[in-house]
Amino acid sequence: MRTLCASTLIGEFLIIGFAGLVAMQTTDVSAGLLWAVCGAAMVLCVLLCGMITRRGGVAVGWALQLGLIASGVLVPLMYFLGACFAGLWWCSIHFGRKVDDAKAARGSARTLAARGIRTGGSAT
Repeated sequence: MRTLCASTLIGEFLIIGFAGLVAMQTTDVSAGLLWAVCGAAMVLCVLLCGMITRRGGVAVGWALQLGLIASGVLVPLMYFLGACFAGLWWCSIHFGRKVDDAKAARGSARTLAARGIRTGGSAT
């Protein structure tokens, strides 16, 4: 799960930076305030890459997704991009957990095989 979620977050890092550049040109928000918010969101993306498997990491990621969608108030295209990244976030969590479960099952099967314990199949 960590790899898929981190990939999504790094993509969001770039999108937030580009959206900040667009917002500078198209809104009346001061550059200082704009980059304080964008910079904080970008730092959160990077920090969350390392904290995604910790308690509350996924919830913070969902909050970031909502913030990305809400940024459509300043840059309307962000409604669409935020929704796309929220979908990617869901897929990263959903399929990442499936991959983690498959790896754990394969690891436990290897451990049992190393101990000489047979699993499944028919006894002949």
